[in-house]
Amino acid sequence: MFSTVGPLWQRYRSVPLIYRISLAFVLGSAAGIAFGDRMTVVEPLGDLFLRLLNMLVIPIIVFTLLTGIRQLSPARLGRIGGATVGLYAVTTTIAGVVGLAVANLLQPGRGVEFTGGDAESQAPPSLTEVVLGIVPSNPVTAMADGNLLATVFFVIVFGIALTYVRAQQDELADRVDSLFEAFELGAEAMFVVVRGVLEYGVIGVFALMAAGIGTEGIGVFTSLGALVLAVALAVVIHIVGTYLFFLMGVVADVSPLAFLDGAKDAMVTAFATRSSAGTLPVTMTNAEEDLRLEERVYSFALPVGATANMDGAAIRQAITVVFAANVVGQPLALTEQVLVLIVAVLISIGTAGVPGAGIVMLTVVLTQVGLPLAVVGFVAGVDPILGRIATMNNVTGDLAVATVVSKWNDAIDLGGGVWSGTGPDSGTGAGAVSED
Repeated sequence: MFSTVGPLWQRYRSVPLIYRISLAFVLGSAAGIAFGDRMTVVEPLGDLFLRLLNMLVIPIIVFTLLTGIRQLSPARLGRIGGATVGLYAVTTTIAGVVGLAVANLLQPGRGVEFTGGDAESQAPPSLTEVVLGIVPSNPVTAMADGNLLATVFFVIVFGIALTYVRAQQDELADRVDSLFEAFELGAEAMFVVVRGVLEYGVIGVFALMAAGIGTEGIGVFTSLGALVLAVALAVVIHIVGTYLFFLMGVVADVSPLAFLDGAKDAMVTAFATRSSAGTLPVTMTNAEEDLRLEERVYSFALPVGATANMDGAAIRQAITVVFAANVVGQPLALTEQVLVLIVAVLISIGTAGVPGAGIVMLTVVLTQVGLPLAVVGFVAGVDPILGRIATMNNVTGDLAVATVVSKWNDAIDLGGGVWSGTGPDSGTGAGAVSED
C-alpha cells in the first residue's frame, strides 16, 4: 500500500501549487453548485485554513520587514538610496490611490450578498484616530492584540534604528548583523510554514468554495470576474500613467516605448513566475544590457525593489478589500478607505516577492477594517491571475525607478541599448532616442 501511496504523493507534489489551488477552486465550486448547502459539512476544513493564515500574520510582518530594512543601511541611504526609497514610496502610494479609485468606480462585488462570515460592526474611525492609531502606546500589546498598523510602524522604526546602531557603533556592528541574520532566519522559517499552509490550502480552498458556493450560488463568479477586471484595469492605468508617462516621459525625459522594449523580458518573466524575487536575475540583465544602467544604481535599487516595492500588491489589497466590503454588504466609509490605503501601502513592503504571499497579506488588510477572512477563500481561487498581473506591475516599477535614479545620477548610457536601437531585442528601434 505504502509503495503505491508514495509515488502518487510525489506525482501530486510535482504539479505546481497554483494549478492545484486553481483545480480545488473549480472542484469546490462545482461541488457547491451540485450539492448546494449540504456542502457546509466541509466548512470546518475551510475555517482551519483561515485560522492558519491568521496565525502567520504578525510573525511575517515582523520578520519580513526587518529583513528588508537590513538593506537600508545609512551608508547606502545617500543620494542614490534616498532617491530610490523615496520614489518607491511615492509610486506605491499612487498605486494604492489608483486601486481605490478604480474600486470605487467599478464597485466589484456589489450586488452579491455573501454570508460566509460576519463583519465586525464598528463605527468608522475619525481621521485623527487613524493617524494616532499608527503609533502604538505599547508595541508588545499591539502585536498581541493584532493591531497591524501599529505593529508595522514600530517594526519599521526599530529596524531603521538598528541600521544606525550598526553604522555608528563599530563595537556593536557584529551583534546587529547577527540579530538581522536571526530575523532573516525567522523569515525563511515563516516562508517554510507559509508553503505548508498553502499546501493545505488546496483542501481549504475546496472547502471554502464548496461551502460558499453551496450557500451563495453561482452569482459569486460574476463578482470574481469584476475583481480581476478591476485589478487589471488599475495596473494598466498605473503602468501607463505613473511609469511610462510620468516617470519616463516627464521625470526622466526618455522614450516610454524604448523603456518598454528594454523591460519586456522581465515583465513577461514576472507574469509567468508570479515572483519578483525569482525574476530578479532577468530584471538585472535587462537593466544592464538593454536599459544600460550602471551597476552602482541597479545593484541597490532592484534588490530593494524586489523586497519593498510592491505597487501591484498595494493595488490588489486596496481593490480586494473594497470587493470584500461589497460582498458582505458593509461599504467602507471614507476614513476606512484612508485606513485601507495606509495599510495597503505599508503592508506591501512586507509582502514577499514569491507566489502565494498576497493571499496571506490580504488577511492583514481585511482584519484591520473588520471584514471576514472567509472572503480569502474566494479570492484564492483567482489569486494566480491577480498574482501574475500584480507581479508584472511590481517588476516594471522596479526598472522604472532604477531608470529615473540612474538618469538623475548620470548612471545611464543613452547612446546604447534600447535607447539607440542597438539593444539585443530592439531591432526596429521603435521609440528609441539618440542622445550623446
